[in-house]
Amino acid sequence: TEIYTLSLHDALPICGRVVGGDLPAVAAPAAPERGPARHAGLTGFYRYRVIDEPGPTEWTTSEVGVGPWPGEPPTDSRYDPELLAGGDRRNVVDAYRYWRRDAIVADLDTRRHPFHVAIENFQHDHNIGTVVRTANAFAARAVHIVGRRRWNRRGAMVTDRYQHVTHHPDVPSLLAYARDAGLLVVAVDNTPGSVRLERTTLPRNALLLFGQEGPGLTAQAHAAAEVVVSIAQFGSTRSINAGVAAGIVMHAWVRQHADVDRAW
Repeated sequence: TEIYTLSLHDALPICGRVVGGDLPAVAAPAAPERGPARHAGLTGFYRYRVIDEPGPTEWTTSEVGVGPWPGEPPTDSRYDPELLAGGDRRNVVDAYRYWRRDAIVADLDTRRHPFHVAIENFQHDHNIGTVVRTANAFAARAVHIVGRRRWNRRGAMVTDRYQHVTHHPDVPSLLAYARDAGLLVVAVDNTPGSVRLERTTLPRNALLLFGQEGPGLTAQAHAAAEVVVSIAQFGSTRSINAGVAAGIVMHAWVRQHADVDRAW
């Protein structure tokens, strides 16, 4: 454990945990350095105790996955020779260890559910990676990003390689897709006129549409929805994080329609 003055302004996102001091825990910089701390309008210098170990996060230093295939490797075409020889450290379930990416996608296509997920991205929403990862976990048919094409992939944890992700420049183009695919648009927003998710039966062929963090759904999306659902809240906050809300609604669909005996 080393004691030094930490610059919160220059702190890096992942370099070990910082505890103690007068401000909330943040990640430590790679090397000791001095600078102004900026938080809630405060400036000054604060001393921190740096613990050189991972915090309660998935970003750990330990290896995950499996090493090289023990013994004679299989000849099944689904297996990747390089992974068999070198090991498989990817973020995939054990059933897909050593499989080629295209083989995983092909098998997932036989397991995907009929619901789709869409999220508006007119202000570069940082929740999209989380939405994509959750859609992958619940085997959504596809994720549709509406607005800007670029999105922050870090939160997806590489799951976008196995999840069908489609871009639409605007809401009308998404709605045209939904109409042609026979999907019913279910918008998610805690606005007047919405109905409780907890009391609503979601359609099997749903397109679950989420707005951006902050502004929520656009007026176009509201107007086009078959139904607008809201998640019951009991605290003081006005809204739930968009990535969290997406997970709640997707799981509601799974509870109503999925065969949970097929889950991993």
